[in-house]
Amino acid sequence: MRFSEGVHRLHWATGPLRTFVILAVYFVLLGLPLLLARDDDGVVLAITPESVARFLVVTIPMTGIAVGVGLWTWLALRFRVDGDDLVVETGLLRKRTRRIPLSRVQAIDVVRPLVTRLFALAEVRVELAGGEQSEIALRYLGRNTAQQLRAELLARAAGLPGHTPEAPERPLWRVSGGALFGSLVLRLPVLGTALLLLLSLVLLVLYAELGMLAVAIPALLGLVRAVVAPLVMYSAFTVATSPDGIRLRYGLLETRMQTVPPGRVQAISIVEPSLWRSFGWARLDVTVAGYAGERQALSSVLLPVAPRQVAVHLVAQVFPGANVDAVQLLPASSKGLAGGTAGAGTDDHVFVTRHGFLCRRTDVIAHARAQSVRLTVNPLQRLLGLATVHIDAPPGPVRVAAADRDLGEARAIVESTARRAQAARAVDGDPGRWAAR
Repeated sequence: MRFSEGVHRLHWATGPLRTFVILAVYFVLLGLPLLLARDDDGVVLAITPESVARFLVVTIPMTGIAVGVGLWTWLALRFRVDGDDLVVETGLLRKRTRRIPLSRVQAIDVVRPLVTRLFALAEVRVELAGGEQSEIALRYLGRNTAQQLRAELLARAAGLPGHTPEAPERPLWRVSGGALFGSLVLRLPVLGTALLLLLSLVLLVLYAELGMLAVAIPALLGLVRAVVAPLVMYSAFTVATSPDGIRLRYGLLETRMQTVPPGRVQAISIVEPSLWRSFGWARLDVTVAGYAGERQALSSVLLPVAPRQVAVHLVAQVFPGANVDAVQLLPASSKGLAGGTAGAGTDDHVFVTRHGFLCRRTDVIAHARAQSVRLTVNPLQRLLGLATVHIDAPPGPVRVAAADRDLGEARAIVESTARRAQAARAVDGDPGRWAAR
């Protein structure tokens, strides 16, 4: 299929699927209560001529509305590829055309929620630089059509012809279920919450103290959020490298195939909680321009858990030429609050900082990705003659800062980092159309 030829619509099943969702919500919230009646035994299901007539009077118009909304959803969105732009047209009575330069594409995700997997459908999400309103979502396309569209968009964003076949990939790492579960459990907040839940349940059983439910229920919900939700989200997590970027596949109920093109990762952090270090585990968090708000939170993990050497190797794939362990980190001043665990260093490719004791973080940013370099001094640092150097990237979970440096050293870091960033950007150039350079 050539998306540059003609205008394309969503899959025809999009309309019926949207209709089904609307009717399902209607039946749960309003339709079922119309069939209920109250008697001496309480609320019961009453199939009487009156209740059925009442149900049909409301349901028939509601069904017509749902069918209309589903049909409108399918008809109102059209898209095509025009040169190096993705053109999306929305609306029937009032048309709106949005033209997106593929050079702004930060990531392309193919998402398959559980319901759509039953119908062999997929959603294509195109993430652009620009914040909360930067996402383009095509819900839904056929699974093969979605993969073809993703491949064509990635090829054109790289400066290649749209009919270029999908680039081959080289598997890098697959996270086992045991390692994922162990990494989620072996964290101090999780273990503390589990202990609190156990203690509250023991007191509840021994002393019949119902007040312990006020402790047990929030603790249980916290464990579900901290362990069960990530276990479902990152199940079967695999990482592969390819010429068109880093490819991630993961998810149990909602499967996601995420592709981050070269040069789109702005900063990366190697996270090592204290209980993980004896196993040699680490997690990679990233900041990718274009993701914002909830999408940033859902897409900030490049690798949920892996041996540290695998994480360091993946950093080198994201920032070519980087060797994090080879960068000499100079400790922060002993006069500051950062303590002996903080350090910072640089080489020709990246700037690296390390901080934290119970949870050690190694933050890395390529010089070419640095948007600005600034020096800040808080009141305590002013008294001690210290400063913090910030190497700024787009907003995200990774913030690179060298804390509590002597004032003269901090100024020297700012000047040298600014020079390195300027030189790196001149060599690296625009990350768009990378294959044509």
